[in-house]
Amino acid sequence: MMEIKTEEKIDQRIDKELLFNSLQNEEMETFRDEFLQLHPYDQASFFKELAEEHRNKVYQYLSPEEMATLFENLEIDDEEYKDVLAEMNPTYAADMISKMYVDDAVDVLNELEKNQVVSYLTIMDEEAAQEIKELLHYEEYTAGSIMTTDFVSISANQTVRSAMYILKNEAPVAETIYYIYVLDEQKRLAGVISLRDLIVNDDDTMIADITNDRIVSVSVGEDQEEVARKIKDYNFLALPVVDFQNHLLGIITVDDVMDVMEEEASDDYSKLAAVTDMDTIDRSPWSAARKRLPWLIILLFLGMMTASLIGRFEETLNKVAILAVFIPLIAGMAGNTGTQALAVAVRGIATGDLEKENKWKLIIREAGTGLITGTICGILVSLVIFFWQGNLFLGILVGGSILCTLIVATLAGALIPLVMHKFKIDPAVASGPFITTINDLISILIYFGLATLFMSYLI
Repeated sequence: MMEIKTEEKIDQRIDKELLFNSLQNEEMETFRDEFLQLHPYDQASFFKELAEEHRNKVYQYLSPEEMATLFENLEIDDEEYKDVLAEMNPTYAADMISKMYVDDAVDVLNELEKNQVVSYLTIMDEEAAQEIKELLHYEEYTAGSIMTTDFVSISANQTVRSAMYILKNEAPVAETIYYIYVLDEQKRLAGVISLRDLIVNDDDTMIADITNDRIVSVSVGEDQEEVARKIKDYNFLALPVVDFQNHLLGIITVDDVMDVMEEEASDDYSKLAAVTDMDTIDRSPWSAARKRLPWLIILLFLGMMTASLIGRFEETLNKVAILAVFIPLIAGMAGNTGTQALAVAVRGIATGDLEKENKWKLIIREAGTGLITGTICGILVSLVIFFWQGNLFLGILVGGSILCTLIVATLAGALIPLVMHKFKIDPAVASGPFITTINDLISILIYFGLATLFMSYLI
């Protein structure tokens, strides 16, 4: 109910009918008066609903700077940026991109073809183009690729009065002003002060006297997921990015980190579901099938290995046909418990919790969990089969198979992500369907191996 009320409030803030009518009737002043009073997120939400003919009027009614604010809040599929920019006059589009915060501009340009990027950079203001070029060459998914150069920096050998003067001049273009970074004579990061520090201290106080030199920073090449974790751990609003000589290159703000966390969560979920990319909704079944087929083909061959393994125990099945009844039960239990252990391990790696505790503790804990759950489930299934089939040894066989399977499957679910992480492979690749199929193989081997070994007791 709360979500519905929130949506109603949003709709009440946007007079869609008035905005649509003003576009339809070409009433520019009415449209601007109403539209520019909206929050940029609401502007972007309204813009997404417009047809191309109405969007073309928006480009005429808004300046590139006003459009840049809207564009920074526009949540569309990556490939759609190219289509929206193609609707604009190239000069208008280039001017708009130059007015965006540098990190947001780089995000947009990264979705375009190289020749388009070069074209926009050639048209736009030389100073803005140079700032964007500096960030474009950083490797994707690193701190350098998501940082912004729109920050406020001051010198240690100046007063609070002069620092406030600099802050007032640079605040309109800075992405955040809550942290002001202090640089030494070689432009290296020497410390940081907060906006509060500037406000509460006297005008004649030297910056060096109030600078906090215990700085937490990140390297320009550090993985964006590590950056997000550090901002979360320290509860920062922004984090400075430095090179190997500690020169301040840029900052990463908390809103950029929220985008990273959403992107990483989506990426991990995609892999856990054995889907290549779930960032965007596929409009075509062919496109969706192309992304899913590689994993499905791998799983198909693994499934065929399971079928082949069962075929090797054909003689055992011919002698005791009732064994076939319990194959789905044992395979399903193995897949379920393996996926649970996998989720715990992948989450621990993703959040960094496993970096703080001994990984052997996780392995021992999961082995103990498998032993306890396997014992309880094994006893229960043994009793059910005994009363159902009247065969005590069959019940013990199935129960014992479940006990062994759950221990092995739980260990596999925990160990595989840890091993992959050790070799610098994304542990989310050990997806749910993948671990389930592997555990199917293991469970069938255990089940029929035990059945073959103790065949004389079953006949």
